[in-house]
Amino acid sequence: MRPRCVPRRALSVSAPARHDNPLMPRRGAPPPPRPIPHVARVLAVASGKGGVGKSTVAVNLAVALAMRRTPSGARPRVGILDLDIFGPSVPILMGLARADEPLLTQNGALVPLTNHGLPCMSMGFLLPRAPDADSSADTPVVWRGLMVQKAVQQLLFDLVAVDGALIVSTPQDVALADVRKGVAMFRKLSVPILGLLLNQAFYTCPACAAPHHLYGPPDAFRAAAARLGAPVLGELPVAPAVSAGGDAGVPYVLLGEQDRARDAAAGEGWDAIMAGVAERVWAALSTKTDGNGGGR
Repeated sequence: MRPRCVPRRALSVSAPARHDNPLMPRRGAPPPPRPIPHVARVLAVASGKGGVGKSTVAVNLAVALAMRRTPSGARPRVGILDLDIFGPSVPILMGLARADEPLLTQNGALVPLTNHGLPCMSMGFLLPRAPDADSSADTPVVWRGLMVQKAVQQLLFDLVAVDGALIVSTPQDVALADVRKGVAMFRKLSVPILGLLLNQAFYTCPACAAPHHLYGPPDAFRAAAARLGAPVLGELPVAPAVSAGGDAGVPYVLLGEQDRARDAAAGEGWDAIMAGVAERVWAALSTKTDGNGGGR
């Protein structure tokens, strides 16, 4: 029997609420991280810096993971949780910017919105749309201060155990400085670093078919990964169709051959690199055992 849903806004992204009236603890350490019910693995895609493409990487990685097969032949069930409170972009990247607001179950939990077979939850779904606009992109979050407060409260009281983190960076030194801080933060929280991913590593000129490092060579990135003891999961090229697909709400790995052909040599191999990243992430997460067989 499906839960009855009512169209009210709320902020509870975990399945049935565990606290009716959570109280702020006065003393002692915060509650220990715990797994999300019915979710076998939680992967954090982070950077420590804005503008390096972590949301684009996250949605394409999620699709790539959902497209692979488990040892039993089934496809894993994958969802996306966008924790960017003040600048959520997953609604646009997943083609959900114009979707209706999430429904609410009887237990007070939000029902994720789904597109491309992936359930998604984002702060962007909870913001009022700007007048005469297609999305909430121009609506300040400060207008919904109470909602932000509830979001932070849920993050504080429903701490989630993270099974691994993937760190996204671009080649610039200023981005790598934040990568080091991000890695240090996750390690302090005992979250395993599955690896580093270099975005916008190079651009292949269609005319000369030669790679050009528009934002600097990858040497510093590779050296930083070596010093941090983290593997390099991949180095993604600059591909115009990645941006175009994101603006259209279609992850690049789902674009057809005709759409990818517009990139010519520029984006050649982008989807293959992302598929390789997905395989390495899956292998790393599968090393942990649970009662669910690692199928989700």
